[in-house]
Amino acid sequence: MRRLAFLVLPLTLVTAPLAPVLAQGSDSTNARPVAFFTYRDAVLLGIFAAGTLAMDPLDRHFASQLQDSTTQNNRFLRQGSTFFRLMGQPAPQIIGLGLYGVGRLTHSKRLTRLAVDGSEAMLLSTLATTTIKVLAGRARPVVDTTKALGFKFGRGLPHFLGGKGTLYQSFPSGHATTAFAVASASTAEFSRWVDQWHASPAWKYGVGTVLYGGATLVGLSRMYNNAHWASDVLAGAAIGTFAGIKTVRYNYRNPTNKLERWLVAVQVVPAQGDSPSYLGVSLTPSLEPRPIVGH
Repeated sequence: MRRLAFLVLPLTLVTAPLAPVLAQGSDSTNARPVAFFTYRDAVLLGIFAAGTLAMDPLDRHFASQLQDSTTQNNRFLRQGSTFFRLMGQPAPQIIGLGLYGVGRLTHSKRLTRLAVDGSEAMLLSTLATTTIKVLAGRARPVVDTTKALGFKFGRGLPHFLGGKGTLYQSFPSGHATTAFAVASASTAEFSRWVDQWHASPAWKYGVGTVLYGGATLVGLSRMYNNAHWASDVLAGAAIGTFAGIKTVRYNYRNPTNKLERWLVAVQVVPAQGDSPSYLGVSLTPSLEPRPIVGH
């Protein structure tokens, strides 16, 4: 437990202060349209990449500490790691689909937007993470906990493409990426709700801290399972947070972008007359896609 606390503390100190800042929501809907990816974004991601290389000593230390027999035989930690691994995948995908369905059936534009933006952030970040995984070819700590810089270009490709498969797809963590994408998108959306309700800003900080804290535990579970290095988790957190914040901001500033318009093109309405229906509900596709507006 002391070893785990030694790991959790520095990660918490890094991620916890981000919650209040990232909970502040997105730019105004009335602002002029902007590009999704900018020069400053590239610089920021470059800094994170450099930080990954600098974490080599910490990667090896944390991997060794977490694989200690006392830590691994702790029943509470084993069960907790299983729960949070599932909260990284597939829980977000299932919850996102469920929220979208509930939002459309109840005509709740808030829930629909939350589901759409969260799902877009997951898709975007997963695409980026998967591409990096297969090209970086980093060996997972389960291969050798003493060699954190086990990168080799293209080694993460599937076997049929000449690569060595999933054992060499460590960098970055896909579970952490997904968890932080959902946390950042959800926090940004909830921040807007708080502003619209004229509620206390403390709600933003509270929700942001819970969501980012849960995402951090998802990343830690992957380290505990010897599936990822600490820098894999931090890189995944950076990509996921970036994707979530940028997706919400972009959709609010560009409400007519094609992806968001088509994701809400199907209208769910009560069946009438002889229209095809299932359990009294019909799906009416719209030939004119439109953005989500209102609350």
